[in-house]
Amino acid sequence: MSEKLPWYKRFINFLKDVRSELKKVTWPTKQEVYGTTIIVIIAIFFFGFYLFFVDVIFSWLIAQIKSFFG
Repeated sequence: MSEKLPWYKRFINFLKDVRSELKKVTWPTKQEVYGTTIIVIIAIFFFGFYLFFVDVIFSWLIAQIKSFFG
C-alpha cells in the first residue's frame, strides 16, 4: 500500500496538472472575443427593451381588467 503524500507535494502536483491542462486550452482570438462581446451587449439591450415593453403591456392590461371588475 502506498503512503499518502504530504499536502504540499499534492498541492504542487495539482498546480502542475492545472498548468498542463491550461496548455491544452484553445483560447479565442482578440477578434472573436470582441465580436461575441458586441453580440452579447446587443442581446442584452434587445431583451431588456423587449421585457420592458411586455411588462408595460401586461401592466396596462391588468389595470384595465382591474378597472373593469373593480
